[in-house]
Amino acid sequence: MILHPKEIENESMRIIRERLKPREFPPDIMPVIMRVIHATADFDFADTLYFSENVIAQAHEALRKHTPIITDTLMLASGISKNYGVKILCYSSDEATRTEAQARNITRAIVNIERSVRDYPGAIYAIGNAPTALIRLCELIREGRASPALVVGVPVGFVNVIEAKNELSSLTDTPRIIASGNKGGTTTACAIMNALLYGLA
Repeated sequence: MILHPKEIENESMRIIRERLKPREFPPDIMPVIMRVIHATADFDFADTLYFSENVIAQAHEALRKHTPIITDTLMLASGISKNYGVKILCYSSDEATRTEAQARNITRAIVNIERSVRDYPGAIYAIGNAPTALIRLCELIREGRASPALVVGVPVGFVNVIEAKNELSSLTDTPRIIASGNKGGTTTACAIMNALLYGLA
């Protein structure tokens, strides 16, 4: 049987909702959890996604104000919906970022964050790939140079990943969504951001 794309998505969401029973999640958080599971086919995220208090309402308020979204990779920037009038930026592949990273012998992800904070200290930051970007962002928050409206901290991997997420967890005044442990990635970050944007409708 060939289904229309919307029918496929609806059936996928029905299956996910059924698999999650009889567990209950707050109604504002449930769409984010379901969207991440839909994108990854990984039900572990039902247990490992952390949401700071009132973060969904805070995220929606920021998005309604067209707060820019900063990403750590161009892939993430390209995957976030462009239908809501929100500017989505990533400097990681700019020539200026490459040149500065080589001169300082640091990752382009760090330079991307530093440049972004200079231009948009109160932006939404979505990090799905580079733990070095998340660590540097946390440092800039502690220094008072960044005050993000939201941080989605879900880098994936084995080196500095848990440490970066722990750093973000400790920033109790920062609205944040975190995927604990080693799992995460660009797909996860994209699913979270799109779920938040779809929630504006």
